[in-house]
Amino acid sequence: MPEFGLLGRSLKHSFSQTYFTQKFHNLGLEDHRYELFELATIHELPALLAAHPELRGLNVTIPYKEQVWPFLDEVAPTAARVGAVNVIEFRAGGRLVGHNTDYIGFRDSLRTFLPKGNLAEFRALVLGSGGASKAVEVALKDLGIGYWVVSRNAMGAGLTYQELTPRLLQEHQLIINTTPLGTFPATEECPSIPYEALTSQHYLYDLVYNPRETEFMRRGHAQGAHAKNGFEMLCLQAEAAWEIWNG
Repeated sequence: MPEFGLLGRSLKHSFSQTYFTQKFHNLGLEDHRYELFELATIHELPALLAAHPELRGLNVTIPYKEQVWPFLDEVAPTAARVGAVNVIEFRAGGRLVGHNTDYIGFRDSLRTFLPKGNLAEFRALVLGSGGASKAVEVALKDLGIGYWVVSRNAMGAGLTYQELTPRLLQEHQLIINTTPLGTFPATEECPSIPYEALTSQHYLYDLVYNPRETEFMRRGHAQGAHAKNGFEMLCLQAEAAWEIWNG
């Protein structure tokens, strides 16, 4: 029985199992299964692999997207560019290859969100500097969109939230939340930015997809801005993972 699954520490709010279970049903693959594997530490991975010889592919989520690297035999160019792995491909001989489909999902979803034309005319603010922001940064580079990374403690060429003035927001029409702020059940949380400076010319993209409208999006909508959640990105990265697993 072909088996797939998701690696993470806390997976009770994950959508992946529902997504792939429905996909298997739609494709008539009744013998396929998708499981949630909660690991207290990544060092439990070898025992998990030994206990599940039917595994054909894994997704990887927080906090193991970087910690999983030493357990892989190879890292694909996508993961090397991003610096994080969210998909593991099982090849002949038990070889494990790490990929990143997060950046593909975000890149392709952003293309459908922004108006048709020269995307390089946009400038972006990337809120958060964690693992998710790395995939977003690679996608923005591919699309020719300049950006600043905004974090609590800016390092290098980044900005802090305290430095986000209304004028800076006016100069950056694309604002991307890569933090978990606003995720269920803490739905009242949102990044600390001057929302009053937003206009109908702004595009807010939130990687959070539960709830459907986050507080970040709600405050943007109140100012007339366009806003989109991360559900389409989630689906696109899952489809890209499925293609990898099926060669």
